[in-house]
Order: sequence, then structure tokens, then C-alpha cells
Amino acid sequence: MNFTRSIINIAMAAGTALGIAACGGHAADSSRVLPDTLRVATLYSPTSYFIYRDEPMGYDYSMVSDFAKAKGMVLDLHVAHNMREAVAMLDSGKVDLLACEVPVTSQFKGRVVACGPEMLTTQVLVQPKEKGAASITDVTQLPGRDIYVEQGSRYEQRLNHLNDELGGGINIHLVDSDSLIEEDLIQMVNDGKIPLTIVNRNVARLNATYYPDLDVSLDVSFPQRAAWGVAPDRAWLADSVDSWLATAGAQRDNDDLLKRYFEMSKGRTFERFDFSKGYISNYDRLFKTYAGRIGWDWRLLAAQGWAESRFRPTARSWVGARGLMQIMPRTARGYRTPVSALNNPETSIRVATQLIDDLDRQLQKYVPNDRERLKFVVGSYNVGIAHVLDAMRLCDKYGMDPQVWDGNVERALLMKSKPEYYNDPVVKYGYCRGSEPVAYVRDIMEFYDSARREIQA
Repeated sequence: MNFTRSIINIAMAAGTALGIAACGGHAADSSRVLPDTLRVATLYSPTSYFIYRDEPMGYDYSMVSDFAKAKGMVLDLHVAHNMREAVAMLDSGKVDLLACEVPVTSQFKGRVVACGPEMLTTQVLVQPKEKGAASITDVTQLPGRDIYVEQGSRYEQRLNHLNDELGGGINIHLVDSDSLIEEDLIQMVNDGKIPLTIVNRNVARLNATYYPDLDVSLDVSFPQRAAWGVAPDRAWLADSVDSWLATAGAQRDNDDLLKRYFEMSKGRTFERFDFSKGYISNYDRLFKTYAGRIGWDWRLLAAQGWAESRFRPTARSWVGARGLMQIMPRTARGYRTPVSALNNPETSIRVATQLIDDLDRQLQKYVPNDRERLKFVVGSYNVGIAHVLDAMRLCDKYGMDPQVWDGNVERALLMKSKPEYYNDPVVKYGYCRGSEPVAYVRDIMEFYDSARREIQA
């Protein structure tokens, strides 16, 4: 959190020193009344905007939502396919504000006035830690190393320049960006499939919260300033955004969101479970009672309890899910359950089975096979039914079976992390970190299969 905050402060200072057009200091009508509706464009990404468990999330989305709420405006959100399209929406007057990381470069000079949350981003080396620390601490150690980057990307360009600066020797391996993206390469470094890659710092820092054994501290490029933006004729709105961001409440919320998205651990390890004690948890009685109400094997429900919280009634995740079964606050309210009651194990299990029952009912017409549908329900519980339905539509379009999870819908979920597919016309809910629900379903079904062998029904 302190590092990110310092980056923002440095960015603000750098903007002033370099004389780059920013919001503050522009001649603007500060008395202008803000509109009732704030029209905002953003991009699908793990940092700006995405849907998770059927709820909108993202650092930029959360911040702009807070701004609109503070100013009494209704948020009208538009999702562009790429930065070029987002800026065109601003040019045309379709939107008032871009809430995503817009590079402050000559490319957009005269078209976008920077404002709001600002960051300095760099390209960084992603490497496995050795004994808890980075083994490569300076770019001069890169000659002789194998580094994998996306072909045609800014990472390839920077790596070529760096190789020239160092007199050669870096073994640059190019991968097809249609089949592998930044997140894939980061995971491959974590899994030991490739030794090194280079990605944007914010992407690296976010992914490091999933992979704590990776180091992303070594910068390999000069910093690039990025911020939100408005059109030049809306400098009054930019001033309003900056004035709001300077308030104590907005700064506190900003710090909390930076910590939530870029620092809090999101990794989930599914350790081998010891079934030799003859029972699964201290809550087996509750699992049996409530699983029976929805026609489930209680051991499958217990498997979810293990995956969600390790049977910890007071667990709380980075997205705000709470309790033994990690119920989202909005879900609890939908089942007329106070959020404060989610730390009660019985309440958590009860709400979980209500949600599972509803998911099962919604999926029956799409997946008639009862056994196969279990995987769809479990996956929807993890990531939200919206992404699962998107994946089924991708299956229809690309010749896979939308009624089979293994090798079909799970494959389509993985596709939804790539722009080519989450921007596909059949996809309604955009970007999804598909590796999470895929691993979740696999691990739970393995736990369940073991529990059926080891634990009596």
C-alpha cells in the first residue's frame, strides 16, 4: 500500500515537472453544476473492471463508483473493446470520463486531459524466488537468460532495446499472443514451465497476490505515467474529480482499494486432506442437514467448505466474501440474511445451500444430466453463473459441447481471459480469470471422490 501510494504521489509530481496536461490548473468553470448522470468508459481487465460472482468489481470501477455516489450522480458505464475505442467514445461525446489507465503520451495529447488516480507503471521481470528472494537483482544479469514474451508486444520491443543496450546475450523467446497472454506467462513462470517473463508492473503485482513465490520487483523499463481522462472541453469535470480525490474520505478509500487489488493474497492452495480421522469437519452435522434439503451428498458440500475457508467460520476474502462458505454480502441480503450473521456456521451453510439450489434450478434447462450439472453448479458458485453461461455460448460457437464441463466449458472459461474471446459478441460478461473456477471445480471433485471412498455417507 505504501509503495503504491508513493507511486501515485511521484506521478503527480512528475506530471507537474514535465508540464504534461493535467486536470488541476486548467481554466475551468468550477461553479458548473455536475450532470445527474456520469457517462463513463472503461476496459475489461483484472484491474479496471470485471464481473465476479455476478458482481461488478475492479479498482477503477470501484473508485469511479465512489466518485459518482459522492457527487449524487447515476453511473452510466460503457465498456470499450480497447483503448483506441475508449478514446474515440470520449472524442464523440458519448462518454464524459475514461476510468482506466490511459497512458499520458503524445499519442493522446490534445484529446485526453489526465485526472483522477494516477500511477507510474513500468515493465518488470517476473522470476521465481529462491530462498524467499529474487536471484536476479539487476538488468546486467540478464545476458545468458531465457526470457519469454508475447510476440509483437511492447515487451518484445523493450527487451530488444535492452538487449542492444547490454551488448546482446539475452535469449529472447517469442510466444503467440493468440494462444498465450501475460497472465498465462506469469503462471508458467510460477509453475516452472518457463524461467522468466516481462509484463506491466500492475499486472505483475496483481498476479503476485495469487503466486506468492514470484518476485516482480525488478524494473526493466522507464516509468510510464497513466491516469483517468476527460476531453479538453470537460476540464471542469476533471477539476471536480481531482478535488474529490484530494478529500480524506476518497484517499482512505483509494488506499483500501489499492491494498485490496494489489496487495491482499488471492492465492488458493488445495492441500491434501487427511481423511483418516473418520470425519471431515466439526460441522459435518450441519453439512448433512442442509445438503439433505437440496438433494446433495453432504460430502460434496463439505468439500466446498474446505475449499472456501478451510472450515474457518470467520474467514473473509479479498472480495469481501465471509464465513465458512464465503458468502458475498449482496448474496446474503438477497436471501434476507444480515451480513453480520455470516460468521455463524449454520447461517453460512444455510445460505450456501439456498444459493446452490437456485443455481441448480437455473442450470437444469442447459445441463439436464444431474451428475454433470454438479460441476456447473460448483463452478458457478465460485465465479458466478454469468461467466459459466458465457462459456457455454463460446462452446456453441467454437464447436465444443456446452453440456460437458471437462475439456469443454472449462476450456471456454480459460478462453475468457483473452481479449479475443471476452470481447466476442456472444460473450455478455467480459473478462474472467478462468483458471480460478477451473481449478476450483477440479479440486472439489477430487476431494469429493476421496471423501466418498473414505467417509461414510
